[in-house]
Amino acid sequence: MERARWAPVVALLVLAPWAAEASWGGFPVTWYPLLVLFLGPLYGGAAVLIREAARRSGGGWPVIVLLAAAFGVVQAGLVDQSLFNPGFLDDTEFAGSAPGFAEKALDYVGNHVLLSICAPIMLVEAFFRDRRPWLGSRGLAGVGVLYLLGSLMIFADDEDGRKGFMLSPAQAGLAVAVIVVLVGVALLPRWRRTPRPGVGWVPHPLLFGSVLLAVHIGLWFAAGRLGVGVRVTVVVAAVVLVPAWSRRAGWSPRHVVAGWSAGLIAAAAGAVFAPAYVPTSALLGVVSDVVVVLLAVTLTAVAYRASSHGVISAGSATKAVT
Repeated sequence: MERARWAPVVALLVLAPWAAEASWGGFPVTWYPLLVLFLGPLYGGAAVLIREAARRSGGGWPVIVLLAAAFGVVQAGLVDQSLFNPGFLDDTEFAGSAPGFAEKALDYVGNHVLLSICAPIMLVEAFFRDRRPWLGSRGLAGVGVLYLLGSLMIFADDEDGRKGFMLSPAQAGLAVAVIVVLVGVALLPRWRRTPRPGVGWVPHPLLFGSVLLAVHIGLWFAAGRLGVGVRVTVVVAAVVLVPAWSRRAGWSPRHVVAGWSAGLIAAAAGAVFAPAYVPTSALLGVVSDVVVVLLAVTLTAVAYRASSHGVISAGSATKAVT
């Protein structure tokens, strides 16, 4: 029986809560240890479970993204219920800026896909250069218990978790239906197939990442119905283009790093403009913004450099980066 590899698991338990709640400026740097302690089981536990499910099934990144979206609906729809609670931000610095339901659904679930799950998984896999399963059945069960306890802690917290809100049966039914569909699609056998790498143009990883970074920053200025339309267009374009490119011989692990890093760096850059969830001094705010940008850029650079060792021959390129 292969021994569990706990180092990448611990790394993901640390990185996921930081990326989810601090990378965009949600909390000052002095709160980082508390985020890891209290939110590591929630975000890190979910990231580990999703990553293990995808790697054990052979589904790769398509399965990770689908399960990350399902987690986003679980978290925003059923656990903290921010997706349905119109007053969720009333006690924060974001009071008065609550978006509509469609915009919230795209932003909240999208941020969970990008920051809570996919970017941390990408970083840890690049650092450890390991796409094998990390845990055995006991390890998985332990992480599963951690995740459930973390979710229960948020759900039961009437002050900082659900904030006194309870969704209606219709809202719960909608959330559960979407979750079932996403998980069902993730279970399809098609994701376990390994097509032969095709021919065709693939953008350079740095070009790919730069375009995505520009898109992420551009979305800052698209709000309301226009913002919803632009976001839907971006998602559709990504669903069409990225899978097509990833099946071509020129696609490499560096594309994966560049793609997910673009959103992480954009989030860190936006920390300068985002008010923190908690009151903080001007000096600590500036220091925290600088720290988050340095961390995001450094993590991205290290992951990009490490992923150069994963660039492989055309014959196995598709399997290695999925």
